[in-house]
Amino acid sequence: MKNPNAYNLEEQAAIYKVIRERRDMRHFLPTPVDSAILQKILTAAHHAPSVGLMQPWRFIRITDANIRQAIHKQVDAERIKTALAIGECETSARMSEFLRLKVEGILECGELLVATLCDKRENTIFGRRTMPEMDIASVSCAIQNMWLAARAEGLGLGWVSLFDPIELAQLLNMPADAKPIAVLCLGHVASFYKEPMLVETGWKTEKPLFEMLMENSWNYDDAK
Repeated sequence: MKNPNAYNLEEQAAIYKVIRERRDMRHFLPTPVDSAILQKILTAAHHAPSVGLMQPWRFIRITDANIRQAIHKQVDAERIKTALAIGECETSARMSEFLRLKVEGILECGELLVATLCDKRENTIFGRRTMPEMDIASVSCAIQNMWLAARAEGLGLGWVSLFDPIELAQLLNMPADAKPIAVLCLGHVASFYKEPMLVETGWKTEKPLFEMLMENSWNYDDAK
């Protein structure tokens, strides 16, 4: 029996295609992003679900070249610290592999945005009393909407998380109870990675769904 609430097959295929072909992009072209397209992508983010309708996301658009450079400097410093931490936990060879990875496109992308948690969100009780991290989950949903909308528009988006939240918040003059969650690089790309970049570079392999799926309780034999 056909579900009357389902989209038609063509619309369904388009949705699953954009989910399948979404990529965390690191390589960008310097072409500017059309302002109308940027507005559509941000509107898609604003349509995201949020617990208790708290809408905890705030987006800071970076248009000042000096601030962009300062963000890049912070991210690069954290990249080095991350490499050292990998070397301590794994091997020096693994550290060298990480340093060869391109982990951001801050200076190249057409648009740079910082996704943040709003201030005074602690006043929201609905949905956060037992799960306070639902504010981060809500912002993540907004970012995912941006990712899918950008891919549908033929634009790449990369989520950069290598930064010190306190330092970045100070740079952007954020209130003490707000917090940056992601530096988002958005822009035109020459092409999209056929596989996630970390898979293409050999850094890591994806696990299949069946390793992530359990039934009724945690299965210690199947969980990887």
